[in-house]
Amino acid sequence: MNVLPQAGWTQREDLAALVAALGADNVRWVGGAVRDTLLGHPVHDIDAATPLLPEDVVNRLDAAGVRTIPTGIDHGTVTAILDGGNVEITTLRRDVSTDGRRATVAFAEEWRDDAARRDFTINALYAHPATLEIADWFGGLDDLAARRVRFIGDARERIREDHLRILRYFRFQARFGAELDSEAEEACAELAGALKGLSRERVAMELLNLLALPDPAATVARMRALGVLPVVLPETGRHEIAALEALVGSERAAGIAADALRRLAALLPALPPVAEAVAARLRLSKAQRARLVCSAARNETDRSDQRALAYSEGIPCARDRVLLTGGDPAPIVDWTPPELPLKGGEIVARGVQAGPEVARILQRVEARWVGEGFPDRARVEALLEEEIGLE
Repeated sequence: MNVLPQAGWTQREDLAALVAALGADNVRWVGGAVRDTLLGHPVHDIDAATPLLPEDVVNRLDAAGVRTIPTGIDHGTVTAILDGGNVEITTLRRDVSTDGRRATVAFAEEWRDDAARRDFTINALYAHPATLEIADWFGGLDDLAARRVRFIGDARERIREDHLRILRYFRFQARFGAELDSEAEEACAELAGALKGLSRERVAMELLNLLALPDPAATVARMRALGVLPVVLPETGRHEIAALEALVGSERAAGIAADALRRLAALLPALPPVAEAVAARLRLSKAQRARLVCSAARNETDRSDQRALAYSEGIPCARDRVLLTGGDPAPIVDWTPPELPLKGGEIVARGVQAGPEVARILQRVEARWVGEGFPDRARVEALLEEEIGLE
């Protein structure tokens, strides 16, 4: 009998109260929490499956004083609000029809039916909340031990049900995989064109989740070789793959945390119009788009005066550009850009007529102040006198 190891989350009192309200035989922990506990990884999200209908789940938890939110009640999901962290509880389901983008589901009564509609064997492990006994119908435990990401059943059929599973496969391969699965790779390569029919937001989410992993470079290179990456990111060539590999090394050497958007910048040519187009295509936020475009303006001089760069472009973009050009952003990691100790009114007070000339003098003083490494107020006053004298 395979049993889930005891972990901090399995001993939570609020989870015990939830199980008591629903009945232990009506609850199974499922998915990432089970998988990650078996791997000894931290568990962040807890999901539960139940044969109870959503209305019954809500009524039972309400009677036990547990607040719920109907986050996806039409699809069977209720979120229990608990002190130790919320839990999503989903009624057992089976697919009725799918079109690659969305599925029509019906509630089911058998745990195995629910497991059969999941994507990978390592995500279809169910643990009893009282005994912690693991139910494994598709060889997920063996695959987990081998670090193998394998689709449940026929890989092509699973992908046709939900085309996003192509990108999910590579994300899970980058995170957990050691052994490549030939059937999965062949299916992903064969059906890669189906990714064009997905919403741009879903593609962007999966792509950024992949790039946020500790070292996705080898997997991204594999995606390109199999013809998957060109469907969602045709701008990426061999040079950009090498840039991603170098960036991962630069981040590690500098002790800088992985950042998905910075790594996306590495996968694009250093051309702002290209970054603009990709940001629009992936429906990135305004802030993400601005940062991506700023990163695309990088050049080899960015490493020479990092604080001047950070002052003009902001710390996040400056840090990105330094790392993307192979530098160490140590000079700006704990640095706060100062404010120019000079206002336009002071220039007017020295006899300069208010208007465009004040702005021009202020800009010239600021440029010299930045170029001299942000000297103190006394030096700024001297610079101002020099600039006014040149008028």
